[in-house]
Amino acid sequence: MEITERFINYTKFDTQSDEESQSVPSTPKQLVFAEYLKQELIKEGLEDVEMDEKGYIYATLKANSKKDIPTIGFISHYDTSPDCSGAGIKARIVKGYDGKDIELSPGIISSPKKFPELLDHVGEDLIVTDGHTLLGADDKAGIAEIMQAMCFLRDHPEIEHGDIRVGFNPDEEIGKGAHHFDVEKFGCQWAYTIDGGDLGELEFENFNAASAKVHLKGVSVHPGYAKGKMVNASLLAAEFIALLPADQRPETTEGYEGFYHLIGIKSSTEGATLSYIIRDHDREKFEDRKVFVKKCVAVMNERHGEGTCEAEISDQYYNMKEKIDPNMHVIDLVLKAMHDAGVPARVKPIRGGTDGAQLSFKGLPCPNIFAGGVNFHGPYEFISVQVMEKAMQVIVNICQLTAAYND
Repeated sequence: MEITERFINYTKFDTQSDEESQSVPSTPKQLVFAEYLKQELIKEGLEDVEMDEKGYIYATLKANSKKDIPTIGFISHYDTSPDCSGAGIKARIVKGYDGKDIELSPGIISSPKKFPELLDHVGEDLIVTDGHTLLGADDKAGIAEIMQAMCFLRDHPEIEHGDIRVGFNPDEEIGKGAHHFDVEKFGCQWAYTIDGGDLGELEFENFNAASAKVHLKGVSVHPGYAKGKMVNASLLAAEFIALLPADQRPETTEGYEGFYHLIGIKSSTEGATLSYIIRDHDREKFEDRKVFVKKCVAVMNERHGEGTCEAEISDQYYNMKEKIDPNMHVIDLVLKAMHDAGVPARVKPIRGGTDGAQLSFKGLPCPNIFAGGVNFHGPYEFISVQVMEKAMQVIVNICQLTAAYND
């Protein structure tokens, strides 16, 4: 099976996760695709294939060498973002993209004027949506690339490699993908998430991350008799939002700059809940941001009475850099693998996070390598077939270079 066919097959499964769910995985439909992947791994000849009750999949491509070669792993998540529908995806290929506007559906245009990244892929074959759903390259492209690389190594026994472990998991998009990943069972000395963006991206710095739920309590009274009695929680919510700096939002920051991101509002006169994510690369500044949210809560209670406002703040993951720095051979191998594949490396900080961040803190150094998708989490998402093929080649090269690691 070619990588294009494999990836498009994967997009037919709706695997959207749900940040409000308390189940694991967060949506039952993820297990449908997980079972498909399990059977595909078995069919393609991998060994030790298993899926636990939470939908975490593990498998092994056995070593073809008697040398003492480190066991390494490759990991991708199969859920898609709650931000945009993943149901009924209609993926199609634009052959030899000409640099012009792409009509996804009547009246829905993907234009290089709005998305200049398209121009980096002139002449390539692009997989796009119909403009009504996301595509799911984040991270079904990563899964397809790992699967294709394992099949390539299986079919090319002249390429020496050690045991290679494969892991696929749910719920990365809601920050929980690594929570139940069994690092001990995985049994690797190091691993890579194939979950990055465009060609050549290599990431081993990411945000420190927390979520915050801010609850505001109002008083509901019939509006005809509300004077001096009603406290409108919706207006309290607007007041709280105004306390946070407007120049520290995702749309006003870049690079290493942190932010507060309002991702949801549930509001009525009687009560309101604001859902935030808090991000910063610098650990000290990250802690300061959480303290600032608590100070804003205190301001609201001082203005409107104790108990008006409260916040639940939960850490999600931390910057993996502090765990990668002592293991820079893991990065050196990728840089060499990219060079050998003719891929210009672009080392950059992640303005987000991956499962690899959490796994690094669980004892598995795990930087992030490009999967090729662009404009994630929305209907203008696309991926280049040629970039997917390069990602697959980089994975193969890493396995081959690891075989010579102790030489």
